[in-house]
Amino acid sequence: MRIVLLGAPGSGKGTQCKSIVERYGLLHLSSGDILRKERAAGSDLGKKAQSYMDSGALVPDEIIIEMMANAIGKVPDTGFILDGFPRTVNQAAELDKSLNHSGQTIDIILNLDVNDSIILDRITGRRSCPQCGAVYHVRNLKPKNTGLCDNDGIELVQRPDDTPEVVANRLETYHEQTEPLVDYYKNKGTVFDIDANRSADEVKNEVFEMLDSLVIT
Repeated sequence: MRIVLLGAPGSGKGTQCKSIVERYGLLHLSSGDILRKERAAGSDLGKKAQSYMDSGALVPDEIIIEMMANAIGKVPDTGFILDGFPRTVNQAAELDKSLNHSGQTIDIILNLDVNDSIILDRITGRRSCPQCGAVYHVRNLKPKNTGLCDNDGIELVQRPDDTPEVVANRLETYHEQTEPLVDYYKNKGTVFDIDANRSADEVKNEVFEMLDSLVIT
């Protein structure tokens, strides 16, 4: 299976991606992880990307696409799930071209659809331990003692990128740049919209039902 996982920040992509990888034995391909590996390895692509990042510029599509194409070319027969890529219609079109050259296509796009108000609540309510990294939520996943980590008693903090202002900006960027991907893929008839306003387990069960039918067929 070759899967693209779409969804706004806070839609639960990380949680669902982990479950899918464990159940179907797919390789998880995260553009952020691959970029960090290329930089750490000092590859030509990594050096090119670093030069843009050092100057505060966005890494160009052609570099990201080449990195992802190289990673996809090393994937075993079981398949892969793409997380965080493609981010734009241009990246999706270039990905399709790269896959076509090797006789492959994306089998399914899972679009985790969540209301902005719920995403805002999910993210702004998160609190984390600065020492062990444990994550809580002010309503949905409270620590035993208010404001303190269960593991080490350290005072919980809100990460700088979890504030309402930052989340609103991230959502605006998503709607402008990444959400058009849904229509791009729908024109190819490969998108399954998942109501991700629900609990993670409810979403997971629906995702598994869809993917199981794909495997069987």
